[in-house]
Amino acid sequence: MKVYTKTGDKGTTSLFGGSKVSKANLRIESYGTVDELNSYIGLVRDQEVNAKRKEELVEIQDRLFTVGSILATEPGNTKVKVPELKKEDVEFLEKCIDQMEEELPPMKSFILPGGHQSVSFCHVARCVCRRAERLAVTLNDSEPINEMVYVYLNRLSDYLFVLARKMSQELNADEVPWKPRM
Repeated sequence: MKVYTKTGDKGTTSLFGGSKVSKANLRIESYGTVDELNSYIGLVRDQEVNAKRKEELVEIQDRLFTVGSILATEPGNTKVKVPELKKEDVEFLEKCIDQMEEELPPMKSFILPGGHQSVSFCHVARCVCRRAERLAVTLNDSEPINEMVYVYLNRLSDYLFVLARKMSQELNADEVPWKPRM
């Protein structure tokens, strides 16, 4: 099987179920951003500081493929079997967040992203996650999608923020507080 099919050479692509849409379609932008997020999570997973969280991050990447599948399926299509996103998937993220927060000092201000390259990768992933969430909500405004998609993305952005803090702690990186000029 060849990687290239040439079927998208005219700026269209097919959703699961067969209907063709423009590659600029909001649904395509939504799952494309989830794919971008998944790649950034892979980059975060590849950081040595996250070696002990590899399984956790692989689980998240797997769920992002589920999110992408849901977003790539045309509304109302019951012919295509799509994996489910479950409440337990959100609870998994919450459990991970709670475990990391137990070992972190309380936040007293906003934190500037950075402090170490590995931490910065995590903050970029968090920002892409927020964009994916905004796109999913916008898509839902025009054609309903499973609400677990944007619930999961919302919780994942929280997870990524806490993970960045945990990575900073483990790397002895500075967390620089935002000090607004007034």
